[in-house]
Formats: sequence, structure tokens, C-alpha cells
Amino acid sequence: MARRRTIDDLSVAELRRLLVEKERKEREARINHFRETGRVVRVNAPEPYLDAGRSEDEIFLEEENPKTKKTRNSGLDRFLFVIEIMAVIALGFVLYNGVNVLRNLNQEVAQAIIQPTIEPTPLITAVILPSGHTPPNSPGGVQPNDAEIPEHLRPLVQSLANLPLPTSGPNQAVRIQIPAIEVDAPVVQGDGWEQLKKGVGQHIGSANPGEPDNMVLSAHNDVFGEIFRNLDKLKPGDSVVIYTSQQAFTYTVESTMIVEPTQVEVMAPTSDGVVTLISCYPYMVSNKRIVVIASLEQ
Repeated sequence: MARRRTIDDLSVAELRRLLVEKERKEREARINHFRETGRVVRVNAPEPYLDAGRSEDEIFLEEENPKTKKTRNSGLDRFLFVIEIMAVIALGFVLYNGVNVLRNLNQEVAQAIIQPTIEPTPLITAVILPSGHTPPNSPGGVQPNDAEIPEHLRPLVQSLANLPLPTSGPNQAVRIQIPAIEVDAPVVQGDGWEQLKKGVGQHIGSANPGEPDNMVLSAHNDVFGEIFRNLDKLKPGDSVVIYTSQQAFTYTVESTMIVEPTQVEVMAPTSDGVVTLISCYPYMVSNKRIVVIASLEQ
């Protein structure tokens, strides 16, 4: 019986052949596994890749099956395409919203820039003629006469009393002279209780001297200087001179009338330049109003 040879008994050539054979078997086993799973292709291999015992026109490489690879690449391409479509839609949505926001912002800015037209307070909003008060000899003394105001209109009168006084300007009246009754007094803006303590009050919103409209001036006849005490002595043709800080305007008396405190139509705007002078009447009674109308001289 022949003695079993050990590794030390083998020559170098024999060891190399055994190693090549072992590598071949391992490679074939691996390729068979890939063949069973469909992961091999057949190609012509160059000389350095040929192994002993293999034909020159075929060799199996460890590579994915082209069909599997193509299917995987197609799925990835479809997924990326869907992502791109969604990104384009999202970008369009963002741009659309941005345009809408910008348009709305421009509209808000334009509306903020547009200022409402400020119109003078209509004279007809007054519900009672100015300068009303209780007589100095009354039990309560001199004070605003609220009894003249209709009860349901008293809140309106109180709100009108809180109107802000306009800023003085060069075209506003500053002084009035009526030579026939020796009146020479300052003109202040507003005809409320406090303003008429200082002089002749110009009704807020009425015309300035020289304008083609109705300028309404009021003063007391029995308190606070009795500036308009002799208003009932004026005659047609008498002069009323009203001064601004730059110019003087002369008005000629046309008519005189006695009215109820609620006849506010005498304060209404006019198409011609006039001045309406108002005071309580009669003296020390003050339950009516005396109204003098004078026209602007051209």
C-alpha cells in the first residue's frame, strides 16, 4: 500500500496545480449560484482571464443581469421624474402666491396713500343759533341756556361743542369794526361759550372774509363786553369792516330780523359773499336772536 503523501512531499508544480484546481471549483460553485439567481452574462474574455479547463469563447462574470438592472434604472427614473414634476408644481404655487401677496400689498399701500377729501362742516348741522345764555339777572346768573335746545338734540349740540378749533391762517378774520355802533373787537375762531368770552366768534366752517359764501359772526349783547348790544340800531347801508392779517373787507348792511333760537337756516351757505351777525335779543331777556345780514362790497 502506497504511503500517503503530505504537503511537504509535493513539488512546487503540484502545489500550484492543486491551488488552481481548488480556485476553479470555488469559482464554478460561485458562478453556478449566480446562474441560478439570474445574475450572470456570457462574454468573450481576453487571454489573461482564461482559466485552465475553460473554453476561450465563454466565461461568466459576476455582474447583475441587464434586465434586472434596466428595470431598476427605469423605476428610479420614474421616481425622479415624479419628484421633478412635484417640485415644478410647488414652485409654480409659490410664485402664484407671491404674485397675489404683492398685488394685495400694492392695493393696501395705494388705499393708504389716498386721503379722504376733507369738507368743511356744513353750517346746517347746527341745531341752535350761537350766543344763547340766561340773563345776568336770572336766579342762576349767566350760564349757557340748555333749555333752548330741544331735548332730543342736546347730545348732538354737546358733540358739536367738542369740535377742534381750526389753526389760524392768514385768510381768517382777526378783527371787526362797525363804525355806526362803535364796535371794534377781536374775532376768534369758534362760537362756543368759552370763545364768546374773548370777543366775536366765527362759526367753524363758515366762510372767510371776502369769500363768496356766508361768514357767521356772533357776540353777546348783555355780558362779556356787550359787544353786540346795539346791533338792533344798524340800518341798511351801514358798513361792517372785517380784517384779516393782510387785508380789510367791507360789507354793507342789507336787513335785520328777529328769529327764534332754532332758526338755524340763517347760517346756511350762500352763493354771494355775506356776513351774518347774530346776538341774543332783547337786552337782558335773551330768549330770541337778532340777525343782521350785510353783503360784500365789490
